[in-house]
Amino acid sequence: MRLEIGNIFIKDVQFGSETKVESNVLYVNKEELIKELSGDEHIKSIDIEIARPGESVRITPVKDVIEPRVKVEGPGGIFPGVLSKVDTVGQGRTHVLKGAAVVTTGKIVGFQEGIIDMTGPGADYTPFSKLFNIVVIAEPVDGLSQHEHEKAVRMVGFKAAKYLGEVARNLTPDEVKVYETETLLEGMKKYPDLPRVGYVYMLQTQGLLHDTYVYGVDAKQIVPTILYPTEVMDGAIISGNCVSACDKNPTYVHLNNPIIEDLYERHGKDINFVGVIITNENVYLADKERSSNMTAKLAKYLGLDAVIISQEGFGNPDTDLIMNCKKIEMEGIKTVIVTDEYAGRDGASQSLADADVRANAVVTGGNANEVVVLPPMEKVIGHVEYVDTIAGGFAGSLREDGSIEVEIQAITGATNETGFGYLTAKTY
Repeated sequence: MRLEIGNIFIKDVQFGSETKVESNVLYVNKEELIKELSGDEHIKSIDIEIARPGESVRITPVKDVIEPRVKVEGPGGIFPGVLSKVDTVGQGRTHVLKGAAVVTTGKIVGFQEGIIDMTGPGADYTPFSKLFNIVVIAEPVDGLSQHEHEKAVRMVGFKAAKYLGEVARNLTPDEVKVYETETLLEGMKKYPDLPRVGYVYMLQTQGLLHDTYVYGVDAKQIVPTILYPTEVMDGAIISGNCVSACDKNPTYVHLNNPIIEDLYERHGKDINFVGVIITNENVYLADKERSSNMTAKLAKYLGLDAVIISQEGFGNPDTDLIMNCKKIEMEGIKTVIVTDEYAGRDGASQSLADADVRANAVVTGGNANEVVVLPPMEKVIGHVEYVDTIAGGFAGSLREDGSIEVEIQAITGATNETGFGYLTAKTY
């Protein structure tokens, strides 16, 4: 499967009378976008703000971050099974507004939403401070359940990203990158001497507000399966969860999964990147055993020499991570796990809730319990009063002067396990 990604580099975002890209500036018709997003009975008001890198702006609570993309050639459309019809995506051409993102905020949905600072020490912990953010503030009607609230805000974000992505349809990209995965037989013939490497992509699926969707289906309902890596780039996997901000995968991270990017960079050079095995994270032991058994079976069936495994979340999912690692290693396949750590504020506690001697190659995203102080910002988009109650915050986190003392788990994308601090480890 072959996909071309056409990147249109965005160097600024401004409000304007017409939504368009001109000289690498994204102009947004605010009124038109609000009208496009209105109409959901669960949302009583919508507003749009812009947050640029380096500005004294804090966005909180952050629900999702989404990159605007549009499918211009090939089957299906962006976010298949959600905004586009159900069709297999991942081939043809997709255009991207690279450097821009939609960020959704408003009244808090769950207690694990996060913070994006566009400047200061907090900005150093989140990749989203480097983007030109179109922030959608979606306020719910009174008395709305958390589940309905999450869905309403999720859909508002996807609609905003699709609306903005559409302006890239007829533009000439500044850069075109090609990603191609051969069939199993073609790959074996083409790269007979290269080690066969796969990616085990663990998706957060542990209960209400811990949802990830695959072609529109809640991944709680799936068994492990195989995807072409390029399917992920067209939005086959999207976020719907509210796990701790530092280690959740916003939709932006799924669209730009850096493990997939790194493996493609080495494909045909020193590895044969065979593909992606997606699996869910489960609550009950029997479900964990079933999914990890099937994941190891698929890795063996593909004839892999090595895999990289990433998880989403922490604590209970550590067991899924270690089960996957252990069972794949027992098939004679080398593994590297990618995770963050919860080692206590002093760094002296056990980092993961589970462990095994076979988990001997680890890429860490850092200790999410580390405490940082975020200075006050001149402007807050959203509702800063929830800082004391989000994961990583505590009574008194929000100080009178507007500064915030929190664990870095409260910062969106700070230690993300598939994240942007990832370093590919050699496993063969």
